[in-house]
Order: sequence, then structure tokens, then C-alpha cells
Amino acid sequence: MTELWPVVGTDMEILRGLLVRKREMAQDPVMAERRRLWLCHAALDGERPMILAETGGVLDELVPLTTLRCQAPWAREMERSLRELIFRYERVCDDYVVEPWIQYGWTVSIGEFGVAPELVRGANEGKLGSYTWDAPIKDLDADFGKLRFRELSVDRERTAAWGAFLEAHFGDILPVRLRAGYWWTAGLTWSAINLIGLEGLMMAMYDNPKGLHRLMAFLRDDFLRLLDWFEAEDLLSLNNENDYVGSGSQGWTDELPHPDFRSDQPVRIRDLWGLSESQETVGISPRMFETFIFPYQLPVISRFGLSYYGCCEPVNNRWHVIERIPNLRRVSVSPWCDEAFMAKALGSDAIYCRKPNPAQISTGRFDEDAIREDIRTTLLAAGDCTVEFAMKDVHTLHDEPWRLGRWVALAREVCAEGG
Repeated sequence: MTELWPVVGTDMEILRGLLVRKREMAQDPVMAERRRLWLCHAALDGERPMILAETGGVLDELVPLTTLRCQAPWAREMERSLRELIFRYERVCDDYVVEPWIQYGWTVSIGEFGVAPELVRGANEGKLGSYTWDAPIKDLDADFGKLRFRELSVDRERTAAWGAFLEAHFGDILPVRLRAGYWWTAGLTWSAINLIGLEGLMMAMYDNPKGLHRLMAFLRDDFLRLLDWFEAEDLLSLNNENDYVGSGSQGWTDELPHPDFRSDQPVRIRDLWGLSESQETVGISPRMFETFIFPYQLPVISRFGLSYYGCCEPVNNRWHVIERIPNLRRVSVSPWCDEAFMAKALGSDAIYCRKPNPAQISTGRFDEDAIREDIRTTLLAAGDCTVEFAMKDVHTLHDEPWRLGRWVALAREVCAEGG
């Protein structure tokens, strides 16, 4: 299978040089300090607010394709990922931890639900933009029979070949390890609107509540089946280190895996962080959320060892429902959330995951005073909560990549004012 990853020109020399740089970054003493701080933070005994600034949404501005030197497609992808990491370390300087290894995951395929929406994207000069889709389920009753549980498969041969390839070419620089995640959210509503449309989801609550309950039960059962399959196939990896968890956080914790975990046994769902959210239902009442959405989310998210709830939606008006999640440790406090309410609600029981409005660093004017004031407002509202800031969903830096690192510096400056 090595023909899948051709060695072209100076690709290996370029990648090996970048991996040497990654090894140097991972050896920086600040990484050990960040690990320690994250572990205290996850235990709700943090010493200071933790700060993250995502780079993936502005990769075209940070590492343009025209700057890549590798030629083979696989090598260009790896090069870009490494250059993004170097940019984050050298110029963003947030609390992200660079780890001393090369990581890869199982080659897994997760199929469709028997039908699939066709997305039509608008012209946006190659940048992320809006799209429309034609929902494949037009009538919940008449079309329900078209739905099928998703087909799941793993290519163990290809996975092993890729791991061997990495080991052969780069294993002398950094160790290679098999560790990855295979889904983002267990919230279900994203899948629902892909199938019946956002308007279809809203209208079904009035026009066909039984049909919507049937759909949500189907999606719940499909996701539970997916979790069972990953466990049975021994494909799960722990996500308790610098793994991406929730909607913009790090997985560092001493509380996972579960105390009865044995290293010679497969990882289980109960050993992992999980995420649930329902951004798509921001326009419905708390009662409708409690009736049509949450009963189907709860059996899924309860399977995990620790959970994170929320993304862009304001969760304050449905908090009396969400707080029933038994393993809740992190909650998203989005730009549209009532910060003071969430501080009182979370107290010392869960992490206050603040998402500043990305417009602060995306629009024409970079207003440092406004950024400082925004951070101060959060810290004042959050009080004694365990706080983390995650600047995410940034889709442009106005072609000024320095802005991301400057936002981090300003956040650190304001967080240090109080202590």
C-alpha cells in the first residue's frame, strides 16, 4: 500500500525538518507547566483561566497553500498541519500543549442514513461560506422507511500500513502512536436538520410531533449503535490529554479513564469525554427543547465518563433541563449567553467555557480596548468559577495573522490583573 503515499522529491527532507522542530517545541518546559495547569483546571481547582485560540478556521491566512514546499498530496497535508502547529507555538502562544509524538487514527468509514442531503455552496473565493441543501426526507411518515442505520466499517490493513509508513520514515525522530477521535457531537439535531431541514424540524413540532419523536428516537438508537460498534471493534482511544473535546477545549484530566479501566482491555465510552449540543434549536422554547430534543440526547451523553454541553447556542434559558446530565463537567458560555446567570448556575460544579465573539478579531478594526473590556466583563461575571476562554469559529483575521496572538496576549494581560 505504500504506493498510496509516494515519496516525491525533497518531501521527506522537508517533513523530517518540521518534525524535528515539533520535537523541540514539545521539549519546551512550558509544556509541562501547561499540562499541570490543565489537570488542576479540569479538577475544578484551577490556578488561572486557561486560554485557547483555534487556528483551523483561518488556515488559509496562516499557512496559505502557495507556501507549501512538499509535492505529494499526503505530504502537503502533513506539512500544512505541522506548519500550523509551529505558527500556534511561535506566534499564538496560547495554552495548547505540543506533544512529543506523531499521531494517527483508524481508517474508519461512517455511512449515510439511507438518504443524504446534497449541499450547494455559494461562491466565496475559496473561503468558508454559506450553503443550502435539499432535505431528502419530505414527509416524515411517508419517507421514514427510507432511513437506515449508518453502515460502519474499518480498514485495518490500510491503518496498519499507514502506521508502518510513519514509523519507517519518521519513527527515529518522534514515536508514532495510534490515537484519534471519530465524531464530534452526540447532539443529534445536526443530523435531524440534514434529513428534514431546519424548517421541517421546527414545523414538525406542531404538525407531526409523533413523527418527530420517531425520527429523534431513530437518531438516538443509531448513535448508541455507533458507540457500541466502536467499543466492540476496539477502535476507541482515550481523549484525556491534549485531545480536542467539547466545542473548543482540551481533554486533560486525571479522572479519565474510569477507575476500573485496565490498560490491557479496550477503551470504553465511559472512559471518554463526550459532547452534546443543539445549536440548531436555538429558536425553540425551553419546553419544546425539553420535549423533543433532550430526552433523546440524555441516553447518549450519559454513556460518557465526563461531558461537555453546548457550542454557539445560549444555554441559560434551557439550563434547568441541561443540568440533569449526570456527568456534566464543562458548559459552553457563548457570545449570546447570559454570563451572570451561567456563573451562578455553574458555581463550583462545572467549568465556565467562555467563547468570546470572534468578530472582535475578524472585522476591519482591531480594538484592543474593547477586547480588554470584554475579558474583564467575563471575569467579573464569572466570579469564582473555573474559567477558560476559547476564541473559536474565527473565519478571517482580516488578512492580519498577528491578531490571534495579540488577542491571547491581551487576554493574559487582563486575567493577570486580578492576581
